[in-house]
This record gives sequence, structure tokens and C-alpha cells, in this order.
Amino acid sequence: MRAVPLLDSGAFDPPAGAPVRDLRRVPIHPDHWYPLAWSSEVRRGKAVGVHFAGSPIVLARTASGTLFALEDRCAHRQVPLHAGVVTGESLRCGYHGWTYDCTGRCVDVPYLGRERLPNGVRAYPCQEVHGLIFVFPGDIELAQERELPTLPSVADKAYKTRRFGREVKCHYSFMHENLMDMNHQFLHRRQMGQMRARSLARRRGDDWMEVDYTFVREGRQPVGEALVFGASKTDGDRDNKDVMTVRTGYPYQTLQIRSDDGTLVMDLWIVYVPLDAAQRTNRTFGLLSIRRPGVPFALDLAWPLLVWFTERIFREDRWIVEREQEAHDRQGADWNHEVFPVINELRDLLRNCGGRTVIPIREVGDTA
Repeated sequence: MRAVPLLDSGAFDPPAGAPVRDLRRVPIHPDHWYPLAWSSEVRRGKAVGVHFAGSPIVLARTASGTLFALEDRCAHRQVPLHAGVVTGESLRCGYHGWTYDCTGRCVDVPYLGRERLPNGVRAYPCQEVHGLIFVFPGDIELAQERELPTLPSVADKAYKTRRFGREVKCHYSFMHENLMDMNHQFLHRRQMGQMRARSLARRRGDDWMEVDYTFVREGRQPVGEALVFGASKTDGDRDNKDVMTVRTGYPYQTLQIRSDDGTLVMDLWIVYVPLDAAQRTNRTFGLLSIRRPGVPFALDLAWPLLVWFTERIFREDRWIVEREQEAHDRQGADWNHEVFPVINELRDLLRNCGGRTVIPIREVGDTA
């Protein structure tokens, strides 16, 4: 796919006079692979209930270790299957014992036998990669066409990876904007000191865009920031030569930092999975990989401090995007006056790649 330069005027601008969809009412597109749980959350012989955009899904791991995903309701009385029992390679409803195999087919009703079996439930394509359980909630015919994310740093022993995730009470688009817009470093001034972001270049394709940043440091660099972003090579108002690239490759997002010699020193992959039908709460799944320095075990010793630092940063980000969501719901529409071209381009990309339906205003009000 050919990359083209982004224009400040907005490469995705609608025709003059055409209505612009409120991004906060654009649902995430279901025709992609989404992580719905960590592998460690679904043990052998257990079933776990999760959600994707209001749809209940049960993840079950059989005695042999096979993982599968079904609609989380029994076809009989609609009770949740995650409250049932994993028996061998099947899942039994905890109410009457109706039994389903990994394809969702009903294979046994104890009081009817196997001769007059009713219809089963929907099964979802399911794959497990890098400690994440991915489910394809959209058109099953497209599952083979959509690639799972490639996460090379997670499997590379030259990096140490932290897995993190939290529920955040906002539309997924606020999360994309928060990470893409490095001008919000003022929010983290207590953790990161005085930094100014400079946008160097940006690029886009049909379903992705990315922007390069470098930073100007003013004053002393905090220890926590040095662990994550690398020690500042300069003092005062001079530029740091490291380049940060933030990319939205719909529906995922990455942030990478490369040193001036091109070495990848930090690699973040993150996705925001809507939980409720109104898509006003998302579960964040993130993998943060830091390149190990030349000194053996130095990063391991510093890891608790790095975890503490990143948690504080994420806590501030979560607080601010939830305030954005609250403001949107009070107003009933998007009143933002965005002036940063990068974010205006990102919003257009998210609108174009998102679902075609619209989240009703009444649902937004109900969840505010």
C-alpha cells in the first residue's frame, strides 16, 4: 500500500455541506481480531465470560488445552454458559446440562438423549498469541483474510515485556487520540518533567496513519522517564535525537522509540476493546517491550520502578479521557475545537474505518 503525505487541510475531508458523523457515536468495526482476555485468565477445565461491544462471549479451555469461544447463552433458557461446567472437550450449561462442543453444536441433552438435539449457539473464530486470546466477532468469512497482529519484540529475548490492561470508561476513539497526540505531555509534568513534543513528519495509508516526534527537554530528566524512554543525551533546551513513532493501524495502535542509530529501544502495542453496547467502556490490552541494556540484569532490577512509573502515567491518561467522555455525554455531541492536524486526520481515519451503524444518543445518555 502506497504511503502518501498528509495535508493539513485533511485528506479525508467530506464534500462541502456533507454532515460529519460524530466520532463518539461510531462503533468499532467488528471485522478484526480483538483480544478479549489474557491466556492466564482461562485455565484448563474452566470457562470465563467476556464481552465485545455488548455481545456476551464465553471462552472455554478444555481438558486437552483446546481453546474455543461461543455465544455466552444457552439455547434453552438463555442463561450464561460461562456459569456451566467444562467436561472433557465440551461445555455443559449449569442449568439443565445441555452440552455444546467447540463449534457451538449441541451434542447432548441429558433428558432427551442424542436423538432429538436442538440447535446450538454461535461459535467465534479464536486464536491464542503471545499470552492473549483473540476472537473474531465479525463476519466469519473474513476471519481468514484478517491477519493477527505481529509482535516481534514480545518474543525477542533482547527485550523485557510488561503486560498491562485496565477498564477505561470512554469511547475507544479518545484512547487513540490520547496516545497519538504527544502535545499532552503537560498532563504528565509531575512524572516526566518539562518536555515539548515536535512533530517531524506523518504518513498515511487507507487504514493507517503514523506520526514521528522528537522532544525538547527543559530541565532535569526524571528517573522513571529515563527507564522507559531512555536517558536524555542532551541538557537544557537542545533536542533529543531519539525519534518516537506513534501509529494507528486500525484497530490497533503502536508507539515505538528508536535511538539516533536506529535501534528500537521501546515497543508498545495496545488495543482498546469496547465492552458495552453503547461503547462507553473499553478494556485496554497493552504489551510494553523495553530493550535490555548491555549491563546484565540492570533492567530486571529496575523493573519495579518502571512498573510504578508506567502505572502513574496510565492513571493520569485514564482520568483525563474519562473526563472527556463525561463532557461529551453532558453536551450530547462533539464540541471539540481541534487545531492539531494530526488529530483531525486521525479522527477522519477512525470514522472511515469504523462500523457503519451509529450508536444511538439515548444509549449514550443511559450509560453516562
